[in-house]
Amino acid sequence: MKYNKTKIAIGLAGAAVAGVIWSLSSCVAIPKGAKAVTPFDKNKYLGTWYEIARMDFKFEKGLERVTATYSLIDENTIRVDNKGYSTKEQEWKESIGKAKLAGDPSEGRLKVSFFGPFYAGYNIIAIDPDYRYALIAGNNLNYLWLLSREKTMPKEIKESYLKQARALGYDTGKLVWTNQKD
Repeated sequence: MKYNKTKIAIGLAGAAVAGVIWSLSSCVAIPKGAKAVTPFDKNKYLGTWYEIARMDFKFEKGLERVTATYSLIDENTIRVDNKGYSTKEQEWKESIGKAKLAGDPSEGRLKVSFFGPFYAGYNIIAIDPDYRYALIAGNNLNYLWLLSREKTMPKEIKESYLKQARALGYDTGKLVWTNQKD
């Protein structure tokens, strides 16, 4: 009888661990009150974007001239190539990941992974009709990016995006403004 209880306990513990790993690997949230853009055309979103500003985090800390380039791997998967220059180390840093649509294909919600099966939310919450400027929210209020097809962003668009971010609860005073000068 004792053997069976131990076996059951081990099985339940294994199931709990598997559940935690599954929930972490599919953590694709959007901040409360935020809405992803619709309609969204993933093919128009492909190409290179320049990072204008970001909420800083350890993988981008100290990087300048940051870009993100999106290209199709297949109909359901997008290659994500993030690149930035470390002035401290005097070298380019690059991270390659993948993204998939997170739900309805007409909605600007992706799940992005740079670490195996672990995905995070990548939510396009504002974009202009020509897909030249975008505001991206992560899973929560710790992740935010302003992106442009050029190395700059018009002041009126930047202000509009900052106002939208503040309305969602982002502390835009914590944004790091990316140096895009060569």
